[in-house]
Amino acid sequence: MAARTATGRPRIGVLLAAAAVLASTACSAGSLGSSGGTEDGTVTLTFQFGNEPPASLIGQALADDFMAANPDIRIETETRPGGTEGDNIVKTRLATGDMTDLFAYNSGSLFQAINPQQQLAPLTDEPWVGSLEEQFRNSVTAGNGVYGAPFGSSFAGGVLYNRNVYQQLGLQVPTTWEQFMANNASIEAAGIDPVIQTYGTTWTSQLFVLADYHNLTTEVPTFAEDYTANKAKYATTPAAVQGFQHLQDVHDAGYLNEDFASATFEDGLRQVAAGEGAHFPMLTVTVATMVENSPNAAQDVGFFALPGNDAAENGITAWLAAGVYVPTTTAEDSAKFEAAKRFLAFIASPAGCESATRVAPPAGPYPVEGCTLPADVPQAVKDVQPYYDQGASSPALEFVSPVKGPSLQQITVEVGSGIRSAADAAALYDQDVEKQAQQLGLPGW
Repeated sequence: MAARTATGRPRIGVLLAAAAVLASTACSAGSLGSSGGTEDGTVTLTFQFGNEPPASLIGQALADDFMAANPDIRIETETRPGGTEGDNIVKTRLATGDMTDLFAYNSGSLFQAINPQQQLAPLTDEPWVGSLEEQFRNSVTAGNGVYGAPFGSSFAGGVLYNRNVYQQLGLQVPTTWEQFMANNASIEAAGIDPVIQTYGTTWTSQLFVLADYHNLTTEVPTFAEDYTANKAKYATTPAAVQGFQHLQDVHDAGYLNEDFASATFEDGLRQVAAGEGAHFPMLTVTVATMVENSPNAAQDVGFFALPGNDAAENGITAWLAAGVYVPTTTAEDSAKFEAAKRFLAFIASPAGCESATRVAPPAGPYPVEGCTLPADVPQAVKDVQPYYDQGASSPALEFVSPVKGPSLQQITVEVGSGIRSAADAAALYDQDVEKQAQQLGLPGW
């Protein structure tokens, strides 16, 4: 997958909504104590998040809108790089006790890697915790404690498709791989590229594997646990090989765009928006970029889950929102901790969702009860919501297991280019993850 930034994601009535949250959750300035306050009763918090959009936009909007409704609390923001550099900054500053009062960071397995029970303040008893969507709440839970509020929206992995092509050819959204391949045959017969691949941007080659995780875990519910413990392998788990097989299937059938080896991610978004290709396996977090470059895509491009073997079990693989956390150093200061909890209550509320939406269109549902998608979000984002409503979603493997090899994107390019078979790729990937698992010190490796 593309290097994830170390964090996760425009409207007016924010201040009124924030004021309502304040009335129900906030204490008076005087109740904050004196250790972190100033003579005029204000408390200053520092808040760190990623330096690239949408994280940078969302972090600043949350701080600005909260301060507008809470003049007794000042939030000073700072940013950090994404990728490995930003990850190291977070870990180092936590270890040295020099972390900001709040910070945004990954949820899921990467959250577990920062030793939350030792380095973060639990928030389990905060009233807003009960309003969190279950998958997200689990992704910021360690032991019996909940440690984070959501930062932006979740998003999904599956297939972007051109709705006009489907309408013209009388096609239905597929829920099985057999139906998907039948649609591809009809699309090819019409002279349209059935499946867009963009190996000029190598990370995009992974979607057939990564977005297939919902299908994998419905067939093998214990896969993530067994995989992490080195008790299960991709090569010896037929349901896990399927993602690689999908790559091989569409290549061997001749369903790819002619320039698949050199086309870039931006080319793929343009092609599916224009109807030059019918399907583009992709993440919905890319929809905003697609619509910015091709405004017609807001209506012309939809989304469906990667089809599997069983139509009744079909669902999306979800990439969960990042979290906002409070280090234990902040909790040692009663005034700052109370102020930080007020800020988190705002973030985990409809008012906080409104702040995020004001600067960055959501790529999927917000994991907070009462937060709804705006009516004007692109169709592809709207298409994600029913899967959540029906309980047909599973967190991506990276949220439930820390094991991921660094060479997956090179391996998937080889399969999708006809250079390596699916079975060989699965075995090679099993070798690829070993070194990382050993570096993490995981039992059984």
